[in-house]
Amino acid sequence: MKLRPPPRSVLLTLPLLCAALLGLGGQAATPGTIPALPPGPSGPVSVPPEPRPPAPRPPAVTPPPAQTPPTLPPPEIAPTSPPRPPPAPPLLPVTPPTSPALPSVYRPSDPLYPQQWNLSVIGMPQAWALLPDALKPDAAKRTSTSKTPPVTVAVLDTGFVETPELAGRVVNGYDFVRDPARAGDGGGRDGDASGVGQFAYHGEVVANIIAAAHDGRGMAGINPLARVVQVRVAGVDGLIDPQDLADGLRWAAGLAVPGVPTNPNPAKVLNLSLFADFIPLTGCDARIQNAVDAVTARGVLVVVGAANDGADASGYSPAGCRGVLTVTSATSQGTRPPYANWGRSVAVAAPGGEPGHGVPVSSLSGPGGVRAPDGTSMAAPHVAGVASLILGMRPRLSPAQLRSVLTRSAVPFPGGRCDPEPARSCGSGTLNAAAAVRAALASSLGK
Repeated sequence: MKLRPPPRSVLLTLPLLCAALLGLGGQAATPGTIPALPPGPSGPVSVPPEPRPPAPRPPAVTPPPAQTPPTLPPPEIAPTSPPRPPPAPPLLPVTPPTSPALPSVYRPSDPLYPQQWNLSVIGMPQAWALLPDALKPDAAKRTSTSKTPPVTVAVLDTGFVETPELAGRVVNGYDFVRDPARAGDGGGRDGDASGVGQFAYHGEVVANIIAAAHDGRGMAGINPLARVVQVRVAGVDGLIDPQDLADGLRWAAGLAVPGVPTNPNPAKVLNLSLFADFIPLTGCDARIQNAVDAVTARGVLVVVGAANDGADASGYSPAGCRGVLTVTSATSQGTRPPYANWGRSVAVAAPGGEPGHGVPVSSLSGPGGVRAPDGTSMAAPHVAGVASLILGMRPRLSPAQLRSVLTRSAVPFPGGRCDPEPARSCGSGTLNAAAAVRAALASSLGK
C-alpha cells in the first residue's frame, strides 16, 4: 500500500494529517464500525535495541535496527553562591556537564514498547524516570492518600473509539460535524462523538500516542495518567469544515458554543492532527484564528500538525495561525521526511515516521491490533503528550511558558538544520522529553 500523499487535488479531500490514511481503500464502514486496514505496511516495525547511556552532547539518532538510538543528556543545574538562597533556576536546561552521571530509565512492560523507536528518539525512558512519584507511569497502581488530578487533553479528530488502552480515561465528548451527509451517523451535531467510517481509527491512534496505559498489553503512551476527551470534527470523508473546527476548539477548552452544552471536562492541551478544508491554503482562516485566540487566553495550549504536502505550513489552518504550537515530522535520524510541511510557522519537530518505518501504535481495527502510520498526525501527539506531563508538574504554566519549555529544550538538528534547503526549516529541533521535564522541574514557575 503506498503511504505517501497523492497530488494536491486529492489531498484537499483528506485533511487529516496521517499519511497512511491516504492509501486506504474500500468503502466507508457503516456508522459506528471501524473496518480493518487493508493488508499493507501497517504492521509492527523492526525492534530497535534498548538505548545506550547518553553522551555529553545529543548526537543524531540513527534508525533501528542497525544502531542504537542515543539517550539524552542529564541536567546540570549550576547553584549560586551563599549566603543568600539561590534563585529559582530558569525553565531552560543549562549546558550539560563534560562527564555526566548516568540517568535512570523507566521501561514499560507493554509488548509493543520495544518496537516504539519513536519513544527512544525523544528520550521518554529518561523523562519517565525523572517524574515525581505521584506522576510516574505506574502511579495509578500504587495506593496514595494524595492523588494528583489528571491533566485533560482534547483530541479534535475523527471521534471517540472505546479503546482498552484508555479504559476509564477517555471521554466521549461531542460531535461537531453539522452536515448530516458528511456526519454519516444519521444526523448533524449531537452529544455522541463516536468515530464513523474507515478513518475512525485516526483519532484513536492519536489519543493512544498521548495516553495509552502502561499495563503490560498493547503499546505504551507518553502520559498514561492523562485523561482524553474525544471531539469529533471530521466527517466520514475526512474533511474538516472551518466552522466545525472553530466551534470544536472553543468547546474543548470549556468555552461556550451556541446550542451546545458546556464541556464538563475542559482540556488544558488540544491536539489537532488535521487542517481545515473548504478554504484556500493562503493563511489562517479568521474563524479559526479567533477560536485559537480565545482558548489561548483561557490558558490552553493548542498543538497542531504541520500537514503532509511538503509545502510551507504558513498557508494552512490551524498550522499557520498565531498562538499555536505547530509540529512537523522528523525521521529517526533527525531530518525532515519529504512529505512534511516546513517553514517559519513550524515550532518543533517530533517523530512522524516515513514510508516503511511508521510509528507503531495500538488500534482496535489494525491487523493484529497494531498499525504503523506515518505523517505529521503522528508527530503532533508526541508534543501534546509531553506537554501534559509537564502540566502535571507545573499546572500554572501559561501556553507561552509551556511552548518555551518544549521548543528551547529540543535537540538541535544534525548540522543545525532538518533540510539542506535553509528555507525548509523545522523549528528549534526535535522534541526532547527528558530535557523538557528536567527544565520544568528546575524552575519554580507554574507551580
